[in-house]
Amino acid sequence: MKLKLLLFLLLLLSTFANAQETITVNGSKPFPATQKYTFICEKYAFTGETKVQIAKTDKGGILKLTIATANDKARIAGGLYVDLANADVIACTDKNVKEAADGTTTAYYYFTPAEFLKLKKTDIYAIRFIIAGGPNNFGNQTGYFTTYNKMNYFSTAYDKSKKSYDTAKEISVL
Repeated sequence: MKLKLLLFLLLLLSTFANAQETITVNGSKPFPATQKYTFICEKYAFTGETKVQIAKTDKGGILKLTIATANDKARIAGGLYVDLANADVIACTDKNVKEAADGTTTAYYYFTPAEFLKLKKTDIYAIRFIIAGGPNNFGNQTGYFTTYNKMNYFSTAYDKSKKSYDTAKEISVL
């Protein structure tokens, strides 16, 4: 009986040890990260969804923003704004750290220690960003977009469940 309990605890601990998400930027060491959130971007007609992930680094943090694109010339470009639930805004400058693969484009933005501390205390409300593309008329949708911290597109007035991710809680655990 004790052997079964010991094996069960070992299996349980190994599951939690491997459950930690990570982010690797340009071959760097992996940084501990939150889960990949799927934020809703209603104005982006191609998919309407944006993948968002936050990691903790030695010098603050990293925001990983990924969106599906119709062609390989489209990129997340320029700076972006992270709007917090308390109406505070974090402006991130473009360091030109980008990836493109399998019909998606990814951009990485860096947070200072003070900005990362704000993320630990307040949930993310929205992220405002730009998609720039090639000169093709039938190419990708480009322009200014806002992706919101929402779990679903639709809900009823009677649905009392939480409709957004607890980003501050997960970031504070990192």
